[in-house]
Formats: sequence, C-alpha cells, structure tokens
Amino acid sequence: MILPLAVLALSGRAQLEVSVVERAGGLLLSSGSPYVPTPSEVADYNPYLPGMAVFGLPHAIFGARQLADARWWMAGAFLLSMTGAAVTLLRGVPRGPGAPRRNRATARGNGTLALTRLAACPIVALPLAVGGIDLPVIGLMCWGLATAGCGMPWRAGLLLGAAAALKWTAWPAIPVAIVLLVMRDGWRRALTCGAVTAMTVSTAVLPFVLTTPRSFAENVLAFPLGLGATASPAESPLPGHLLAAYVPGGRLIAMALLAVAALTVAASLLIRPPRTVRAAADRLAIGLALAMALMPATRFGYLVYPLVLWVWPRLCQSAVDAHPASRLRTPEPSPLENALPADAATERHLPEPREKAA
Repeated sequence: MILPLAVLALSGRAQLEVSVVERAGGLLLSSGSPYVPTPSEVADYNPYLPGMAVFGLPHAIFGARQLADARWWMAGAFLLSMTGAAVTLLRGVPRGPGAPRRNRATARGNGTLALTRLAACPIVALPLAVGGIDLPVIGLMCWGLATAGCGMPWRAGLLLGAAAALKWTAWPAIPVAIVLLVMRDGWRRALTCGAVTAMTVSTAVLPFVLTTPRSFAENVLAFPLGLGATASPAESPLPGHLLAAYVPGGRLIAMALLAVAALTVAASLLIRPPRTVRAAADRLAIGLALAMALMPATRFGYLVYPLVLWVWPRLCQSAVDAHPASRLRTPEPSPLENALPADAATERHLPEPREKAA
C-alpha cells in the first residue's frame, strides 16, 4: 500500500476527490467556506461536510509538496484511528492476574498485527493509495464504537462527532453507539455520548450552514442525492442506481426502499439491541450495506464501509485468541465476548477446580 501511494503522490496522480479536498482546504482559508458558491461542473462540487476540508489544509498552507498531499493525512488518520480502536478493545480484554503490566504492550502488538492484516486487504489498500476519502470516516466510526463498548461516553461522543463532521455516512453509527451504551451502562452515559456527539457536529457544521446555506445545500445535499444542477458521477450498477436509471419512477422507488431499510435496521436496534462492540459493528455494517446498495447515486467503493466494520472486530478477536493469557478465567466479560465460540464462552463462566486454581 505504501509503495503505490508514494509513487502516485510523487507523480501527482490521484482521484478527483483528492483535489476536491485540497481545494476545500484552500477555500476555507481564503473565504471561510470550503464550498464553491455556484458550482457548474462535477469538479466544482464538494459533497463532504466541512470537517473534511481539514485534510486539505496542509496543501493550502505548504503548497504542492509531497508530504502536503491530502492522501498522506487521510491515510494517517485512518491508520491512527484503527490503531486506537484495536488498542481500546484489546485493553478491555482481561489477560489474567499475572500480566497487568504487560497489558499495554500486548494490546499494542496485537493491535498492530490486526491493523496490518486490515491494511493489506486490496479493497482497503486501493483507496488508501488513490484517495481514501471514506477511510478516515470509517476509522473514527470504529474507534467510537470501541470506546462506547468500553464505557467511555465522552470519548465516544467526540470520536463519533468528528466522524459525523466529515461525511454523512458516519451518522448511522451514532444511534448504534447510543444503544450499545444503553445496554452496557444505562441511559445516563448514553445521553452523555449523544450530547457530546451533537455538540461536536454542531460546532463543526452549523457555522457553514448558517453563513452559506445555499452553497452548503447544493454541495452536500442536492449533489449526492442526484438533485443538483449537475448529475453525480457515482453510477455503479447497484440496485438503487439500476432502479433510478431503468424503471419509471425508479428514483422514488429506490428512496422508498432506502427508507424502509433504515426503519427496519432502526427497529432491530429496539427489538434486539447490540450488547457488544462486535454485535454493534455487525448491525451497522448491515445498515450501511443496504444504504449503499439502494442509493440512486452510488459506487462500489462505498462497500468498504461494511467490509471494514465486519472484519475489524474479528481481527481483534483473533489477536486476543492468539494470546495464551486471554484464555484465563476472568470475572467480567470483555467487549468482544460474543465473538468467542459458544463452547469457549461457556467455559469462561465455569468454576475451575481447586487444584487448578491453586
């Protein structure tokens, strides 16, 4: 992943999204808004929320230097966030009474192993190299879910709020994390997480909504939904796009199916709420997979969201299972408890013989 990214950065080749983010950073410094007031062609549109312009600030400040390329900063944010998510989960897994001092080092080592396997996946490595706009969002979502599963509502709210200030695709993670906190720690901490998230998103987004409402609506709302003056180039042949393109009234049908899918996933949170990070990540992956498939303007690259959300807690669990001390009996379940096989989970709650315990 690093070699193609370096070659592409040195040659100045990137996806259009990279130049959009870098221009947004320049506009933010020069005009106070990351959006072109009257976009006329696809390259003029910035369909991301204002927080995404932060990754374009190095290019705006230092110019066209190699390390100012927005891809380095987006890749760094993704890798840092995924490392934080893995370490947060692995710190929450007890490793026996004889190894408390090794918890931090072991968590870092196992988290690095899981992160390396994830970055090696071609579906993740490709956007990292050519312009991974969605990857920082995914990383912050995973980190936010991990902190929510470990009972840290303030940190979860800040992380999820930061993700939601980058792109709207992070917003479904907020109710999932809140439900997870309700099941784990009760309503008080869940409301704290929701309040911190709302405050973070409002601080990052509302100033631009109030000062430049027309350009914000045209770039962030109308263009991604295919309702703007210029059509979105996202036309992967997924069900939502096929309905919109080839069925009379198909756009309305696709939007109705999208609403039904969203309500179904929301109902599942109430009927069978997730109690662990893995269950929450799986529920979020299902919801986002349905959303990406049914949106009228969609592309295959969006499927990286459900892929990472599904794979990431399982990689962490494999790192836990690889450590011998993780199989010791502990009084409290870990945030990854439901990732254990049924027989292993049963064994963890059985009393040990006196001779073995001694």
